[in-house]
Amino acid sequence: MTARLILASRSPARTKLLAEAGIEHRVLVSDVDEPAVVAAYGELDPHDASLLLARAKAEAVASLPDADGSLVIGCDSVFEFDGEAHGKPYESAVAIERISRMRGRSGVLHTGHWLVDTRDGGSGATIGAVSSATVYFGAMTDDEVRRYVASGEPLQCAGSFTLDGLGGAFIDRIDGDPHAVVGLSISTLRALLHSAGVPITALWGDAPAL
Repeated sequence: MTARLILASRSPARTKLLAEAGIEHRVLVSDVDEPAVVAAYGELDPHDASLLLARAKAEAVASLPDADGSLVIGCDSVFEFDGEAHGKPYESAVAIERISRMRGRSGVLHTGHWLVDTRDGGSGATIGAVSSATVYFGAMTDDEVRRYVASGEPLQCAGSFTLDGLGGAFIDRIDGDPHAVVGLSISTLRALLHSAGVPITALWGDAPAL
């Protein structure tokens, strides 16, 4: 029988990753106040912040009536550069400043994952893990930085870049799981599901019977 998975994120990139992996799911998003969640825990490194925010999103959605009987996965990405945590820049001036510093250098993208099992008779698990990858950027020109930011793409992305969009042209290589850089590691999801007693194949809606 196919298990029901809910993605606690409105990210099109995460939805696309799940769909391309054959994982049936639906999207249900809560209005988690991310700055307030982080502030409540005081000083956190980027790795722990990504996991904390993923947990807050997953548990908030899991508490909604529409999530009853489902598996809920929450994710959040935080980019670590020069010892600082970089979320979404939102403003063009911030994105230009960040990308200008990042070009020709590297940073670490941390993506936290949190799984909550609300199924009747399920494991009752509420578990998480972080998948991190080092991102190496090319030596962008000033014009490339300005034109990339003008596209609007980096303004809503953790770290001010994407791998699966226009920003991929400026990334030389990735050390680690590239799915984590996009926003959801399928292998990490598989490990969390396994811990909850659910094979990932149970989420394949059109999987052939053996």
